[in-house]
Amino acid sequence: MKQVYIDTFGCQMNVADSDRMELLLFHSGYARTTHMEDADLILVNTCSIREKAEQKIFSLFGGIKHLKEANSDVVMGLTGCLAQQEGERLLKRIPFLDFILGPDHVEHIPQAVDRVLETQQPLTWNDFDKQKNYSIPEVSGQPQKATHPSAFVNIIKGCDKFCTFCVVPFTRGREKSREAEEIYAEVRTLVNQGAKEIILLGQNVNAYGKRGLETPVAFHELLYGIAEIPGVERLRFTTSYPGDVTPELLQAYADLDILVNHLHLPAQSGNNRILQVMRRGNTVEEYMALIETLKTQTPDIELSTDIIVGFPGETESEFEDTLKFMEQVGFSSSYMFCYSPRPNTPAAEFLDDVPEPVKKERLQRTIECQSRLTQIQGEKYLGKEVEVLIEGHATRKGTRFMKGRNPHYWQVHFSGDENGFGPGDRVKVRVEAVSGHTLRGQAVV
Repeated sequence: MKQVYIDTFGCQMNVADSDRMELLLFHSGYARTTHMEDADLILVNTCSIREKAEQKIFSLFGGIKHLKEANSDVVMGLTGCLAQQEGERLLKRIPFLDFILGPDHVEHIPQAVDRVLETQQPLTWNDFDKQKNYSIPEVSGQPQKATHPSAFVNIIKGCDKFCTFCVVPFTRGREKSREAEEIYAEVRTLVNQGAKEIILLGQNVNAYGKRGLETPVAFHELLYGIAEIPGVERLRFTTSYPGDVTPELLQAYADLDILVNHLHLPAQSGNNRILQVMRRGNTVEEYMALIETLKTQTPDIELSTDIIVGFPGETESEFEDTLKFMEQVGFSSSYMFCYSPRPNTPAAEFLDDVPEPVKKERLQRTIECQSRLTQIQGEKYLGKEVEVLIEGHATRKGTRFMKGRNPHYWQVHFSGDENGFGPGDRVKVRVEAVSGHTLRGQAVV
């Protein structure tokens, strides 16, 4: 068999897309390798949500140019959001690329490779598909690799929100949902292959079912449907939009035992003027009311979020509102970024007037705030037992530890592998220490 090396940047949807391309290529005669030098095909699945991600990708290609120079037969492809955003312009910056494939053409990866090999000409394939729905056809047979206990399932792609800072509508297109029966079938297949936890994915996952489905199903109805599938032990989803959180979704947290008590709900800012300029569609007060309702119905819920600092026009007091907001909610973790202009977005036309040193100083203060909140949340677990879904082994200071996650999405490292535990097992762990967003302890046998 030929060999393919795949490098993935960005969100969990990109990870799922890479897994899908691996499966399709497997049926075209490619086995995955972890050694780039051995590959007949090198794929880089890219992200463009932040400027830093783009810089990493260009740096990577600069570092692998010598592989193409040493072997002109190796095929190099760039896929994902940067491919969609930049298109043929990438050929000027990376002239040794063989093909550029946008996210809507993941299913066409074998054809793209074949066309390049036949024509010996570079290919750009990044138009949006014209279908109103979203389908991931079943492919019989799987690559010969271990099934991870947690499995990703894409249920919706694209976004209709058009926040002023966000490039997703321009790289992933408008919202399109998969038919519920197709999703149920994929979940059943994954469970039969050993998956215990299902993670539903979408750029705006809780907008699922709003349009385009032949058989209308609301997002909360999809959750109840998956909960009825035998073998699903945990269910979670990401990423959510505050304006699409419904009372029925909040009720699902109370009703469904397998729906884990963790919600990632991007806030982006804690100041109403900034939220309005971002075109987020909600106020701080509306976000807080949502969280209070959720905490009333599900008292042990934990929350994570996204925060952008240094948005155009953000004043010091507006930034401090964000820190106060984070303290008020008490997030267990956050993804925190300095603002960077993204091509085609409305905010790219704004005056980027917050100096870079100020952005970096605000980011550092945000990280320090979140570290303090995470420590407070983590200390609540000390001396208590948590249930852990084992993912595999972790190595720390030369000692073998097992690792996994609790339902609230904390990483847990624990000793006790001598008891014969393995990936997919659920065990109780007594927490003895907390470090960042990781709990450490001993398995309870």
